[in-house]
Amino acid sequence: MASSSNTNSGHYFVPQPSHWPIVGSIALLTSAFGAVGTMNHFGWGLPVLLSGLGILVFMMFGWFGSVIKESEGRLYGANVDRSFRWSMSWFIFSEVMFFAAFFGALGLARLHVVPDLASIDNKLLWPEFAGTWPTTGPYIDSPFTPMGAWGIPAINTALLLTSGVTLTIAHHALLKNERSKTITWLAATIVLGLVFLGLQVYEYIHAYSDLNLKLTSGIFGSTFFMLTGFHGFHVTVGAIMLAVVMLRLMRGHFDAKHHFAFEAAAWYWHFVDVVWLGLFVVVYMM
Repeated sequence: MASSSNTNSGHYFVPQPSHWPIVGSIALLTSAFGAVGTMNHFGWGLPVLLSGLGILVFMMFGWFGSVIKESEGRLYGANVDRSFRWSMSWFIFSEVMFFAAFFGALGLARLHVVPDLASIDNKLLWPEFAGTWPTTGPYIDSPFTPMGAWGIPAINTALLLTSGVTLTIAHHALLKNERSKTITWLAATIVLGLVFLGLQVYEYIHAYSDLNLKLTSGIFGSTFFMLTGFHGFHVTVGAIMLAVVMLRLMRGHFDAKHHFAFEAAAWYWHFVDVVWLGLFVVVYMM
């Protein structure tokens, strides 16, 4: 991600031809073949998949590195800065739609499908079916206990809300060119995110071992782990983004006028915070 520029010129930087797009295409194609082979239990599947992912990581380091060099060389004008901002905005919007699909699946199952099936007099599914939530199915071997809201989930909510505050403090410090203060508060944000992830891992272990709540626990288990699992993945990505920004700050990158990479990572982190608030209310409390 690039730094922003405050220039108002109409200049639009056109980069030299790059080999990174073809490297990325090779990485995606290799990963796809590897994924298919892995899912079909071919011996070559996993090595090919890992190779593809390795090429993808190599491509990201190289391509982002090139963009960072161009940004620090002040090659970008206002038009490029606007392009970056629109690109990040549409990316976050696509992520909003991604989570909206899972929230929609949960809402449809809970508010419509389960009650409608329970209203059928002849018990279309099985004789003991009841329109309660969480619902269980005939293929669930043993009952499970839903995850309570006022334990680890509440602590994780406090951690993410606090991380939003520390990130905002870091941003304001950067606007004042207080580099050391920015790095300190950004590091605190990353630590809070890592603690969140650690507690979520513990929560999953507790769910499987003590509550018998698993991915196979019917529609409740599948929606619970898909929503919280993908959110955890996004927290991981956000923490990586913030860590890269912190390393760049430590190398002297960014100032009060040129720091879009920081802003982009902050937008993403605040989006992750908002999604978790929705998860906490809809998945854990309701």
